[in-house]
Amino acid sequence: MPTSHPTAPSFGGRFDARPTRRAVLVGLTTSGLAACASNPVGGSLRASAQEAPGPVASEEFRTWVGTFRPRALGRGVSAATYDRVMNAVVPETSVYKSDKSQPETQEPIWRYVDKRTNEYNVTTGKKRMVEYSALWDRIEARYGVDRYTLCGLWGLESSFGDLVISTKYMKPVMNCLAALAWGEPRRRTYWEAELLNALVIVDRGWAEPSEMIGSWAGAMGHTQWMPEVWLNMGVDFDGDGKINPFGKPDDALAGTARYLVERGKWRRGEPWGYEVALPAKFDAGDADLKTQRTLAHWANLGVRRADGEAFGNTEAVARLWLPAGVNGPCFALTQNFWAVKSYNPSTKYALAICHLGDKIRGKGAFIHPWPTQERLLSLTETQEMQERLTAMGFDTGGVDGRAGEKTQQAVQAWQKSVGMQPADGYPSDKVLERLRGG
Repeated sequence: MPTSHPTAPSFGGRFDARPTRRAVLVGLTTSGLAACASNPVGGSLRASAQEAPGPVASEEFRTWVGTFRPRALGRGVSAATYDRVMNAVVPETSVYKSDKSQPETQEPIWRYVDKRTNEYNVTTGKKRMVEYSALWDRIEARYGVDRYTLCGLWGLESSFGDLVISTKYMKPVMNCLAALAWGEPRRRTYWEAELLNALVIVDRGWAEPSEMIGSWAGAMGHTQWMPEVWLNMGVDFDGDGKINPFGKPDDALAGTARYLVERGKWRRGEPWGYEVALPAKFDAGDADLKTQRTLAHWANLGVRRADGEAFGNTEAVARLWLPAGVNGPCFALTQNFWAVKSYNPSTKYALAICHLGDKIRGKGAFIHPWPTQERLLSLTETQEMQERLTAMGFDTGGVDGRAGEKTQQAVQAWQKSVGMQPADGYPSDKVLERLRGG
């Protein structure tokens, strides 16, 4: 469970007694939902749920739907809504197998961040800034959340809305949540609560089940809300009488800004942090993501902004972070970094959001380069790589300059075919050089 301390980073850094928006989901992937599926708790129910849907599984599920009905009615869901929704549900039993298993080796942080702050995302983000300039003005005025950081979050959560209703990546949420609430024993209480939240949303008339498309675990819309977030943090920012994370991005972005303020404790007008330069003699043990000092205190110890500018509010509290050691970029992280991290318990994910936001703002790469010999491809170079792979028979999903899942799979398949190691699908300059025959 998360700590209630307002600056502690553990388990997502969220500052109330509930799990973070996606902490439970991350917990499932890191501990292995697939492992749970192969070792069912409670035996027959889970075992039968994993099998191909059949008369026995269907009967068991329908029985469970009946026993769960009083829970929903006690939550305030009308009998008519419950019967209409749950009688139409077909449990999505593929969620038990979960194709979200973690890779055997952890991706280096520079690859993780560079892939998510590539030229495609920066270019698209800049277009969204212009396209929705009036919306950003309204959100920033009400909540004080930096528009560029919020746009970066939007980009990483749903590729600026491009994946919101993709049937390739998204599933009917009611079917997924019902399957998890019925047949996932490890976190059944959590899944039952989220199914109830989803039913309340339908009962309020905010959405129909057919519209609620999302991840295997129930995250939906432009900024991937779980039902609990939709229900409790959502905002009717377009004034249509409903709260909706789909369609226009107004509600989703405003609700996410509210989340960052209320649950993440975002501080209006402050940056998320600074890239810094350390003095020659510096105790790296202080850069432990725990030691908190004011920026004035860090400055007195010789810590400076890497760009040579002065710190802003020197009374702001910050922690130092050396994600790649002293030879890579170093950061002084303020409260707003932890506000971003409250949205997802991954520190490198928060860094990717903040860095993407800065690049959309017009800033460049980090001043101190990552300690690697690799370089991520530009938009034009990515298109060239896709063209070359396509010509060789590898399906990149199109020549659009976006190194998405299909392109990475194509790169990995090509790497394996030519014996290139590591065959990791990373679209680096080394890959393009080899494709060119260099």
